[in-house]
Amino acid sequence: MKNYLKTLTILVIFNTSHYSVYAWGFFGHKKINEIAVYTLPPEMFGFYKLHSCFLIEHAVDADKRRYAVKEEACRHFLDGDFYEKALPLDTIPRKWKAAIAKYGMDTITTHGIVPWHVQVMFYRLTEAFRKRDYYKILRYSADLGHYVGDCHVPLHATGNYNGQKTGQHGIHGLWESRLPELYFDNYDLLSGQAVYIEDPLESAWLAFEGSFALVDSVLRAEKELSRLFPEDRKFAFEPRGNLTIKVYSESFSKAYQSKMGTMVESRMRSAIALLGNLWYTAWVNAGQPDLDKINKDTAPIEDVPEEIPAPVAAPALLLIRPEDD
Repeated sequence: MKNYLKTLTILVIFNTSHYSVYAWGFFGHKKINEIAVYTLPPEMFGFYKLHSCFLIEHAVDADKRRYAVKEEACRHFLDGDFYEKALPLDTIPRKWKAAIAKYGMDTITTHGIVPWHVQVMFYRLTEAFRKRDYYKILRYSADLGHYVGDCHVPLHATGNYNGQKTGQHGIHGLWESRLPELYFDNYDLLSGQAVYIEDPLESAWLAFEGSFALVDSVLRAEKELSRLFPEDRKFAFEPRGNLTIKVYSESFSKAYQSKMGTMVESRMRSAIALLGNLWYTAWVNAGQPDLDKINKDTAPIEDVPEEIPAPVAAPALLLIRPEDD
């Protein structure tokens, strides 16, 4: 009975946890928010460094909301291959109203809105700076980091987001979670000082297109390696706390990392740079408020909800992206 329960635990963890489709995993999202702080100019750095623990801890709030808030799921991805099979993605209007006019709300929300939602969060952060709203500056800064990170994950740019259409179930976790966790210490993530962005929406779309361009390479490399690794070498079991979970083996992960070269590192570095640029641009557009004078005592007396309202209203069934379990 003891061995049976242990085996059952392993299978449950494998089927419900390991292959979730959180972009960058909790580890990667937290690192993006943490390192982006160091791109900021002195006028912003003190405030953001002081509150870096909040930004790190809340970097994954958006993922936690996905199962509780019906509008949340579509904000994390965009199925580029629904519209085009290759670059350029010139059939999708960049402007939100134009996209809705062309394809309709149902189609747009079903296939994802992540670049547009980056713009929504940027505007909300700008307004929070303008109002000197301590709580919303922190919350929107953290959430903006999450969606910027999502824009940089290739598997958030395809309807085949976890290899489910090509017999590669689990590749999402391999690329965005397993590799960063194993090889993060080897990454060079310095991206220079934040700069002002003239067109935040276009910057979000460029980041997304960069991800879309990599989808075929991400899938092809895993498929090639899977032919060389039998099941017992492709996967391994590792302890996580009191549990044992099934993960990609270190040997398979190492081979995949070699195939990817600097791709994961480069996408993470690009996310860090864009996030810093957006934080800085929002602050500039708000009139460069003195952040040293913004604190809890001067914040508006109001409750800041955990949920950020959706930019669109659509039927719940169209907004919930099915998981792979």
